[in-house]
Amino acid sequence: MNGGGLLVAGTTSDAGKSVVTAGICRWLVRQGVKVAPFKAQNMSLNSFVTREGAEIGRAQAMQAQACRVEPTALMNPVLLKPGGERSSQVVLMGRPVGEMSARGYHGGRQERLLGTVLDCLERLRGTYDAVICEGAGSPAEINLRRTDIVNMGIARNAGLPVLVVGDIDRGGVFASLFGTVALLSPEDQALVAGFLVNKFRGDVSLLEPGLDMLHGLTGRRTYGVLPFRHGLGIDEEDGLRVSLRGTVRESVVAAPAGEDVLRVAVCAVPLMSNFTDVDALAAEPGVVVRFVDRPEELADADLVVVPGTRGTVRALEWLRERGLADALRRRAAEGRPVLGICGGFQVLGEHIEDDVESRRGRVDGLGVLPVRVRFAREKTLTRPSGEALGEPVEGYEIHHGVAEVLGGEPFLDGCRVGQTWGTHWHGSLESDAFRRAFLREVARAAGRRFVPAPDTSFAALREEQLDRLGDLIEQHADTDALWRLIESGAPTGLPFIPPGAPA
Repeated sequence: MNGGGLLVAGTTSDAGKSVVTAGICRWLVRQGVKVAPFKAQNMSLNSFVTREGAEIGRAQAMQAQACRVEPTALMNPVLLKPGGERSSQVVLMGRPVGEMSARGYHGGRQERLLGTVLDCLERLRGTYDAVICEGAGSPAEINLRRTDIVNMGIARNAGLPVLVVGDIDRGGVFASLFGTVALLSPEDQALVAGFLVNKFRGDVSLLEPGLDMLHGLTGRRTYGVLPFRHGLGIDEEDGLRVSLRGTVRESVVAAPAGEDVLRVAVCAVPLMSNFTDVDALAAEPGVVVRFVDRPEELADADLVVVPGTRGTVRALEWLRERGLADALRRRAAEGRPVLGICGGFQVLGEHIEDDVESRRGRVDGLGVLPVRVRFAREKTLTRPSGEALGEPVEGYEIHHGVAEVLGGEPFLDGCRVGQTWGTHWHGSLESDAFRRAFLREVARAAGRRFVPAPDTSFAALREEQLDRLGDLIEQHADTDALWRLIESGAPTGLPFIPPGAPA
């Protein structure tokens, strides 16, 4: 017998589907329920490598952690990694299968993947007591409904009840919730069980008359009103919000252990991938992380991070256009700390041979590390471990570029020259002892009296965040009613709301 299930949909992208899904997962696992996350199709540049070497969305890896289970490719069978405005790399069951335009994908390829995603969901439901599925964008994207495999398409085929999440902080939540239902076909509407209001600030009693009217208009109840909480946006799918100049990564509110703070500037390169690498830095008391796009913003930074990107050659051009390339070269020459991760490591090298990603052939890098990069068609997907600065380190690699290191000191399969460091390893800064040793090196080089806190555990902080998500659901949602949905499906006899989807 298959386990229960629920699809968490949203009125918009960034309505809170990922964190609500994680919160429901953590609440369930604390009740002794064996639960798994699932997202049929994810579009994200933030990805993760499972132990079996499969690439999945990082949000699903975070949700698996909320479930206290090991992430697998079954939890995110289709991952789309944008490579430009019109094309994405398609990753199927954890392995890249080619580049495709949006028109080509929605023109037929997506429908052919429905069997694969349904099989993955069926296998999870055969193993777990409950599977909490996350939708994508909005289920009322009527132009894409025919080929949909992640919202109502998966709900219809798997008989899943649907909970629609609306972000009230954006405004217009009642119209968004009502309109989402009213633009669905009668068959789709029959699965929409009700609503969840997210990011509410203020007195809930002032909202209740609107919720009552919404129930009267739609015949569907609201299963909870979640209050606005800072610091819950963990492992986001999309880096666009943080690529804006001056955006500060949310960090622990605690005084620095030493006399100084440490300022970290992250170059907001185009197609930034796995920007979550710097979350571990932001978790350190006294470390201030911000994303920048102007050379003058590097002047007072104690450490500059050039992060991963899905467009290494494009990132190089961007760095040059903005004047950041010259600023990075000056920093390297002056012995001021620079860390390049994955694509950021590649741009710091001597040159890149790229006939795969940009197809631009040989392109000169910034020349601050003795490294030459050749792009291979086969993608490297590994979970390496080792030692650096005398401390154990773990990470994960996701890249087409193969680095030939010609000098410098070895550093996490990359190299170090002076205070310029480069590695393909994502996630290395989550290793607490290594992160502290690295920050001590940075502070010495920068002349800062910064001291890493001796007891910061990134894993423990992540667990605390996930527990906070579980608390939100437990304290502010009708959990008995949610469990009935998961176990028994959508209530029967839900009314149709005109006009419905166009024919």
